[in-house]
Amino acid sequence: MIDFLLLASLLILSAAVLGCCYRLIKGPSMPDRIAALDSIGINLLAVIAVTGLLLKTQVFIDIILVIGILTFIGTTSFARYIERGVVMEHGDDTEGR
Repeated sequence: MIDFLLLASLLILSAAVLGCCYRLIKGPSMPDRIAALDSIGINLLAVIAVTGLLLKTQVFIDIILVIGILTFIGTTSFARYIERGVVMEHGDDTEGR
């Protein structure tokens, strides 16, 4: 019964990823595409977590953490690019202070 529920959740998450891929391609605006990309990352994390539960293993936890960090960095970089037009501005580093 639990395996059936996990497989059903994988199917639902896969459908969510496909819906987000459509929004990523279709748009209509850049913030919509960034939100879709972030949602794809989160759904991918959920798919990996459910797969780990289904296989009864903990080896995917490191992968989940890495993808989560990369998703966060990518989303904040894209948001900064939309807001300011550049990801890194001259003077962003704190080494010279």
